[in-house]
Amino acid sequence: MILIVSLISFAFKELIGYKVVALLLLMVVSLIAMLFEIFPVLLAALLSSLIWNFFFIPPIFTFHIDSTEDVMLFFLYFFVAFVNTVLSFKIRKEEKKAREKEEKLKQIAFYNTLLNSLSHELRTPISTIIGAVDMLRESNDRLSPQQSTELLLQIDHAGMNLNRHVENLLNMSRLESGILSTALDWCDTNELIHTVLNEFSAFKTHTLIFIPDEELPLLKVDEGLMQQVIHNLIHNSVLYTPEKSTIEVTSNFNNHKWCLQISDDGNGIPNANIEAVFDKFYRVPDTRTGGSGLGLSIVKGFVEMHGGVVSAKNNPTKGITFCVKIPAEASFINNLKNE
Repeated sequence: MILIVSLISFAFKELIGYKVVALLLLMVVSLIAMLFEIFPVLLAALLSSLIWNFFFIPPIFTFHIDSTEDVMLFFLYFFVAFVNTVLSFKIRKEEKKAREKEEKLKQIAFYNTLLNSLSHELRTPISTIIGAVDMLRESNDRLSPQQSTELLLQIDHAGMNLNRHVENLLNMSRLESGILSTALDWCDTNELIHTVLNEFSAFKTHTLIFIPDEELPLLKVDEGLMQQVIHNLIHNSVLYTPEKSTIEVTSNFNNHKWCLQISDDGNGIPNANIEAVFDKFYRVPDTRTGGSGLGLSIVKGFVEMHGGVVSAKNNPTKGITFCVKIPAEASFINNLKNE
């Protein structure tokens, strides 16, 4: 950068004068100080001083300076260039420290909020498991088979609930740290959706509907991450819709994008709150508790890792639809077989 500006200035030295060249070189040194560390900037300051002396201060092509004024001007340039370099470096260093401190404070606030949010949610399933196990251990001989089955079912549901909270905690921690990456591979999305729906087979309170599209090609996605996306969206609908509600899953592939929709016929979400449902720890006011407030934010993070988008909109009649669109590569072999 110094050499380029010096060459251009040398071509017009008769027009602009050597004092203007000093200002141009100082501007370049200041710009370099904003982009690089201190040693390259010090080198640029020294180089610009020598170039200005040799090629611009009379007599040119020599380091000798005849005029006392020009000598003072040269040393002043040298001093200003180096002071500018050191000050710019210190400012950048302090800004970096301030950013790091701010990031640490944000991280501490995040984990404090996370722990506060999960403390109640984890305590409930743990208490259920402990209570059921104590009942089975102490009163097993007095319990009917139906009562024993009911207690075991409570333990199973509480264990699944506890596992879901831990999974959300780990996934959000990985997203925040940036260590998570996609492992794209060919995936039968119909089978993937069926696998997730089987996890909800114990929920007899809701009707789950999915009609697979047999013409759908294999798609290249991260199966593990997308399984978590579908699971969190369905669980959100199960959690926040009344009993006997219907949840419908649709899947198709258009314009090189996998389009996944999860719709329910529940109460929906007020339009004023719908944009915030993907924020961490956000809960729509006046809704039931039971979630950590991380499920939908994890959905958003996993979808964006695929380069996709997720949105929510209220249905014309009742309920809400979550729509996921992910750019994905389709298998040529499967397309050829369909043809």
